[in-house]
Amino acid sequence: MSPNYNIKEVILWIKSELKDYYPQTEIDSFVSLIFNALLNYSRTTLLLNHQQILSSNTINEIDHIVSELKLNKPIQYILGKTEFFNLPFHVSPSVLIPRPETEELVDLIIKENRIGYHQILDIGTGSGIIAIALAKNMPGSMVTAIDISNDALTITRENCKLNNIENIQILNHDILNPKNSLENTFDIIVSNPPYVTEKEKALMHPNVLEYEPSIALFVSDNDPLIFYRYIIEFALLHLNSGGKIYFEINELFGNELALLLEEKNFSEIVLKKDINNKNRMLRALFK
Repeated sequence: MSPNYNIKEVILWIKSELKDYYPQTEIDSFVSLIFNALLNYSRTTLLLNHQQILSSNTINEIDHIVSELKLNKPIQYILGKTEFFNLPFHVSPSVLIPRPETEELVDLIIKENRIGYHQILDIGTGSGIIAIALAKNMPGSMVTAIDISNDALTITRENCKLNNIENIQILNHDILNPKNSLENTFDIIVSNPPYVTEKEKALMHPNVLEYEPSIALFVSDNDPLIFYRYIIEFALLHLNSGGKIYFEINELFGNELALLLEEKNFSEIVLKKDINNKNRMLRALFK
């Protein structure tokens, strides 16, 4: 793009450049995100300032963002940030991009545990979205966030600072390694572990397959519940009596996972559907 374009002209250029790559509604969302990230402008501010001339630096940044979008790179990774549960978060290709379904899981935990202070463990924390959202909305509770990826934990620490969160302990821990055990006990254990099977890859968008970390997404077709089995065994030793376990799950295995929890003497097992009417959350009580 040439310099001396105003906001209105730049928006029209963005839409023209991306029209063969994305639906119009998604392009409109990109426009809002781009101007919010670069100029801190809301949609209303954009409308009120549509004749504003943009600097050459801003033009160059927008040109770069559009080029990246044409390569199917997620806008969150391009901008390096996103929002989850009305909180700001840094993201990078080392961590998953937050999904609305995970917000529903966080909302469920908060609504069911409003009373008292809780010891909470988030297994496979990634960017820390679940741990930080719970720490922010359940004041007085103490949250432990664990992940096998040091790169992900670096992002978690950045997000704790970004959201002024101090009541979180961040640890490198491999939940699949029984010898690498935590000694603490908890009132709530939550996890959104890898649960997409290899055979489901064909159904996924290229921007997920090419850019998001496969280690945080996929499990073997032969053992799709591997993380849940290990987490449940961990919970048997580390959940306090009357404690609860919460999972985000693959809709295909909800009933199978509920049966597994029942066999391990968990009670009050509830499968909950997400906004798309898919079995996405599971909660159980430890007797």
